[in-house]
This record gives sequence, C-alpha cells and structure tokens, in this order.
Amino acid sequence: MTTRVGRRPRSSLAGLLVALVAAAGCVVGGVSEPEGQQPAPPRPGGGSSPGAEQNRADGTTSVAEFRQDVADAQSIAERYWAAQFRASGQRFRPIRRIIPYQRAGEVSCGGQPLPRNNAVYCSAGDFIAYDVNWSVAAFRQVGDAFVFYLLGHEYAHGIQARLGIRYSYTIQQELQADCMAGAYLGDSVRAKALRLADGDLEEFREGLLAVGDAPDQPWFAEGAHGTAEQRTESFFRGYERSLAACDLG
Repeated sequence: MTTRVGRRPRSSLAGLLVALVAAAGCVVGGVSEPEGQQPAPPRPGGGSSPGAEQNRADGTTSVAEFRQDVADAQSIAERYWAAQFRASGQRFRPIRRIIPYQRAGEVSCGGQPLPRNNAVYCSAGDFIAYDVNWSVAAFRQVGDAFVFYLLGHEYAHGIQARLGIRYSYTIQQELQADCMAGAYLGDSVRAKALRLADGDLEEFREGLLAVGDAPDQPWFAEGAHGTAEQRTESFFRGYERSLAACDLG
C-alpha cells in the first residue's frame, strides 16, 4: 500500500499554525498521567485500515479525505511500530483508539477534560484524542503533511509509554516524540509505504518552525515542547537517521 501526501498552498502554513499555537498553547500534547478513570466516547468513524492503494489528488479538502488521511496515518504507524517491536523481540500493542472530539470537556483523560484546539495521547485510556474541527481546519490550510505529523507525534507518545520512557522534563519527552515521528515518516518513505509530493519536506520544516515554544518559555517549564529550532532539528534527525538518532536506549 502506498499513500501519497498531498499539498496545500504554502503561503497559509506558518500563519495558521502560529494562530493555532497561540489558541491552544500545546499543539501536540504530551503523555498524561496514568491514574484516573478511562473515558468512554465512541470509536471514530475513520479509524479503519485504508484500502490497498491510495492516490488522492492534491488540493481536495473534504472531510472524507481528512478521515481517510487519519486512517492512513494510523495504519502506517501501526505497521511501522509493529515491525520495530518484532525486530527487537517484543510484542506490540496498537494504541486502542483514535478519538475525534468537537467540544471542550467532551473527552477526559485521567479525570481531566481535554480543551479545544489540541491533540493528546492519554496513557490512562491508551488513546489519542484530537479536536476534529481544529484538525480539519489545519488540514485544509496546511495539507496532508500536518495530519501525518500530528498522528506520528502522538503515536510516539504511546510508544514511549509502552517502553516505559519517562523523562524528568516535558521538553525531553516532546523532542524525543518529534524525533520518533520523523523516523516513522522517513522510514515509511524509504520503505515506499508513503510517498511525499514535491515540497512536502519543506512543508514539514515550515510547520515545525511555526509550532515551537514562545521565545520566553523556560525549557524546564511543565508543558514545554522546545523551540522551533529544537523541534525542527529533532524531527529531521529522526527523519534522516531513523530511530537510532532518538535515544531510545
């Protein structure tokens, strides 16, 4: 199966993501603490595996395509991480659910309501949740690359939880997840499971530059994700050198 990542007009990318960061504070959230009750929202309609061949035209912006892109990204991530675990002699468990939500508080993680304009991996229920309205808006302005990066980063948090990786500072967890997302995408491209359109690497780069922490954000602050330069460097280190560059131990 080969999935092609399409593109949108490049001029809209940085402005939109900067606005999203300002609204959300955390575009791709970290791992929640494992205590608390598990949520019970319905499974998303677009979480099934894609068909044998996916070739979508650039420029389409339908919700159906967005759902298919989420499903494609999930399917590729599951196959990628299953192969990595198998190679190291470990059993792989896919993340249980990918949950879209529309309202603040509609989904909770460990008893904490999730805000709008966000995406997060919740270890309490082993799920990824994302604000579907925010995500679709970004997809329409940025393109498929945003969806694959977003899912890859949050899936990486789920892998960190499975491997028992827990850093003292949020920024360490987040930059490693950026590196792992880069490895998942780069390795998938090299394996021909994913095809990028011309200019998509630059689109990833511009997106990462837009979602960095504010210049006055202390690196040791809870919720810090890293500067634009740190996030870009971590992602492309993983993209170019695979998981060996991500300090997984």
